[in-house]
This record gives sequence, structure tokens and C-alpha cells, in this order.
Amino acid sequence: MGARANRVAQGFEDLAERYDAWYDTAPGQVLFDLELGALRPLLAGTGGPRLEVGVGSGRFAAALGIEVGLDPAQAPLRLARARGVRVLLGVGSELPFGDNTFGAVALVVTLCFVENPAAVLGEVARVLRPGGRLVVGLVPLDSAWGRSYEEKGRAGHPFYGHARFETLAEHRLMLAVAGFRLVGARSTLFQAPSDEPVAEPVHSGAAAGAGFVALAAEGESAGAD
Repeated sequence: MGARANRVAQGFEDLAERYDAWYDTAPGQVLFDLELGALRPLLAGTGGPRLEVGVGSGRFAAALGIEVGLDPAQAPLRLARARGVRVLLGVGSELPFGDNTFGAVALVVTLCFVENPAAVLGEVARVLRPGGRLVVGLVPLDSAWGRSYEEKGRAGHPFYGHARFETLAEHRLMLAVAGFRLVGARSTLFQAPSDEPVAEPVHSGAAAGAGFVALAAEGESAGAD
């Protein structure tokens, strides 16, 4: 791992239980439910096994029925294992799996933390089976939530300080360059950032201004004759 990747992994290693416990708070539960509402329909119908890269404590993987998780920090993996996820220690730019292994791969607020997003997407393309699906959950920089998190990062937030947020258009471009085509999207979190978020609808499509967007993509050759 590079220097930045090591710093990110160490941050989550040291604060794994604090990070995971936040989801048990009232605001954490609201945001978790909204994000699941965006992600779950995009994974529906995908074949197994499924992989989450950057699985962390396994909350999303367990809730979404993802069987395998990979993360560079050991402490979160212990929490993910306790949730029934089969876990491996590793990095997304060097996935320890053979070609064409998975029916779906999820990256849930992961690309903003990795050192080389293009390398991670290249590895995802390699391990996906033909017709397999990539689902990316992201906080776009061009949203009130993305700008708020970036500001917190500059102020030294223990997690957002390691993140590098990108706009929705930049994520679309990253996927296209890696050979993926979008096949679906869902958006939520249109309310202003606050410490007391409330439930709101999840909309179809990648909507401008949404604080959380889930993108579904497949390889360019998927479904081709």
C-alpha cells in the first residue's frame, strides 16, 4: 500500500468500533436506511457470490446479503466476520481473487478513500463475471453533503480527513474509462446536512444535488452478441 492508503487503513484500524457504533445512533440509523434504500434495488437479482470492496465493519454487506468482504484494516474485519461476512485482508487495487469470480461487486463510499480509483475499478472489472454488476455508493462533491464532508475533512475529521470526494460527473467518467456502462441509478439525501437527518424518499436516477447516489454499472461487453 502507498503512504495515503496506509494512513486511511490505520485510521479505520484505530477507530473501528467508534465508526461502527455511529450507525447505532439515531442519525446513523436514518442515513443507513436511506443508503440501503438506494443500494438494495440495484443489487437485486444479481448472482452470487457477491463481494464488497472496502467492507469495513460489514454493516452494508450483511444488510445487502453480500457474502464476501475485503478491507485493508483488520479491526473492522473482525466486526464484519461477526456479522456473518466471509472476510479477507487486502486492498482493492490487488484483489486476491481469480478472474470472473463474482456476480456483483459493491463499493459503498469506498472510492473516495482509495489511493488509485482507476486501479480498483480495473480489478473489479477483472473479477466480475460476464454480465456481472458493479454497484457504487457515493457522496458527490457537488452536493451539500459532499461539500460539508469535505469541509469537515479539512478541519481534521478522523475519517473524512482521509477522503477525496469527487463530483457525480467525475464518477461517471471514472466508470466509463474503466470500461463500464451505467445501467441504473438511485438518489436520496436532498435535505440540508444536519446532525438530525430525517427519512425521505429515494428517487430513481442520478439526481443533481443528491447527497447520496448509487450507480449500477456493467462491463461494456455485457449482453453483447
